[in-house]
Amino acid sequence: MSRPALPRLALWLAIWFGCGRLPYAPGTWGSLAALPLAWLALQAGTGFGLLAALALFLAGLWATSLYVQATGRKDPPEVVVDEVAGQCLALCFAPPGPAGLLAAFALFRLFDIVKPFPIGLVERRFPAAWGIMLDDIMAALYAGACLLLLRAAGLL
Repeated sequence: MSRPALPRLALWLAIWFGCGRLPYAPGTWGSLAALPLAWLALQAGTGFGLLAALALFLAGLWATSLYVQATGRKDPPEVVVDEVAGQCLALCFAPPGPAGLLAAFALFRLFDIVKPFPIGLVERRFPAAWGIMLDDIMAALYAGACLLLLRAAGLL
């Protein structure tokens, strides 16, 4: 049985315009690529940043689902649209400025890599595209909680 063809748009979204094919740590490249996009969205306000994260999540779910079907691989490392959506969401919790940007980036990457409970469980329990996308959304929410605590403590 042959695999379905992968539409070009789904391919480019899934690998976030080539970032997922860069050597070494494709998830980190995807997160870095999200920074300018998220920063621009947040210039219009946190609500717009949240809408951008939601749009990225939905587009990523579509693209990732098609990519997984076309390749037959459960969690291909070159798929980084999940990191783009997650990083965008994490930045919604950060205060403006370089310190907030750096903290959001570092915390999101930490939680995405370490996958504390129940992030790893979500990744394994949900069907391929949902698991791929939702674990990064959860990592973003963990990062967001830490950012809010750091802000409340006056450390950011």
